[in-house]
Amino acid sequence: MEAQVNKEERMELRVSSADKRIFKRAQKLSGDKSFSSFVVRIVKKEAEEIVAKEDRIIVSEKDRQLFFDAVFNETKPNKNLVEAAKRYKSKMY
Repeated sequence: MEAQVNKEERMELRVSSADKRIFKRAQKLSGDKSFSSFVVRIVKKEAEEIVAKEDRIIVSEKDRQLFFDAVFNETKPNKNLVEAAKRYKSKMY
């Protein structure tokens, strides 16, 4: 059973009669009980995919920048890293 959703917002849009016919046909084929629920479901799914793709791109760009900064910047290792390297070398050699 679907959860009750408080619908406070309304959207209006104009489409061509050809678009409306294909939308209505798709709604009937999909099994959605109403045209509105069909449109909302399809648009919401597409919107979520667009947002998720953008979020992946932004995260990937941040990761890329962090990687290149770590590899190519002339940053000296901090005290903790120097100590860890000494401990590692003392155990390995």
